[in-house]
Amino acid sequence: MKKFTDKMISNLQPKAKMYQERESEGFGIRVLPSGYRNFIFVYTIIGKRRQMNLGDYPDISLSKARGRANEARLALKDGKDPQEVGFEWHSNPVREKREALQIEEEDRKNPTVRQLANDYMTRHAKVMKRESSWREDERLLNKDILPIWGDRKAKSIKKSEVIHLLDSMLQRGPALCNNIMKVTRKMFNFAVEKDILEHTPFTGVKSPAPVTERERTLTEDEIRAFWNTELPKASMDPATKTILKLLLLTGQRPGEVAGMHVREIKDNWWTIPAEIAKNNNLHRVFLTKTALELMGTTKGYIFPSPSKSGHVDDNSVSNAVRRNLKNYKPRRPIKGESVCMVKVPESKKMDIDHFTPHDLRRTMSTFLAELGYSDEVIDIIANHKKIGVVKIYNRYKYDKEKQAAMESWELRLKQIIQDTRDEENC
Repeated sequence: MKKFTDKMISNLQPKAKMYQERESEGFGIRVLPSGYRNFIFVYTIIGKRRQMNLGDYPDISLSKARGRANEARLALKDGKDPQEVGFEWHSNPVREKREALQIEEEDRKNPTVRQLANDYMTRHAKVMKRESSWREDERLLNKDILPIWGDRKAKSIKKSEVIHLLDSMLQRGPALCNNIMKVTRKMFNFAVEKDILEHTPFTGVKSPAPVTERERTLTEDEIRAFWNTELPKASMDPATKTILKLLLLTGQRPGEVAGMHVREIKDNWWTIPAEIAKNNNLHRVFLTKTALELMGTTKGYIFPSPSKSGHVDDNSVSNAVRRNLKNYKPRRPIKGESVCMVKVPESKKMDIDHFTPHDLRRTMSTFLAELGYSDEVIDIIANHKKIGVVKIYNRYKYDKEKQAAMESWELRLKQIIQDTRDEENC
């Protein structure tokens, strides 16, 4: 029978994983990877195997630990669970706090995918991205990744599993599949950057299917119908209709327009903060008289959410457009999506070929080009990211050009809506 001695216990070396040494009758010692040692009493009651901490070594001497084991053994002979007896020495807040911190540290170094997702959202997405963008990351992770990988250790995910997951997502559409890949790959890259993982399983994984860049723009006839007849009859909240008009009028991104706040507007200028703008560049937008009339007067967000705090979500705007298009057919009905849940009477649907909110932004840029404005001015208005030396040295803000272009587009849009251009040319 093995007999513990102080020398033997002192010589026990930590290993990569926790291990135990036993003496007799359930008395033993546990050695953690950190080097901590604590005495234990292992027993069985009502068919269940349990383990009771007797104290840390060397805070508790070997002889005192044996005495505690004997007390626990006597309680067990009386038919009692030693951990339920309430021995004065059993509770050790200092040890429990230390063990909790150690478990927390071990979880940090070897998190599950769910823990990694929470860390990524808290320390990266919610800090670096605008609200509508990080909420979309959160939605994709919660819906498509965590139900499959949530309880797995992040470092256990293999490249072959990534490829299999993406292939299985491909049937739901290449755009959705690529969006899932982007957010999940970013989450694993974040783990590598923060030294949580040594490598990412996305290394060498390519997008399973290319997404064709959209070139859809609305024609003059479509713009006229959209503004005058189709949008007014659509089954949408008035705020959503106004957002869509402003997308066409200002050419800005759906998430930025939906999130407009009165503190960002002074006179005829709307300043989109860098932390909200998609490319993280502060951006100034000239607001024409028509734009200001559409926005009206309010406090806080221009388009407050009707169901929660904050502003209207740009995803709800996209969903509203899809379910209000007469000829729109989803690629595949997906349970839980708004386009499948909300039924719109055919009489209220817009009789226009399929378009997205972003297509309205592209339409404005296309018409500015027809009006003779250069690509450089159009890119500045659309807040496209500059590259190379232009990004470093060209700090000119183009306010005069912006104002002139937006006023020209406002006039041209009015001509289209009122169908007066041909009359003026006669």
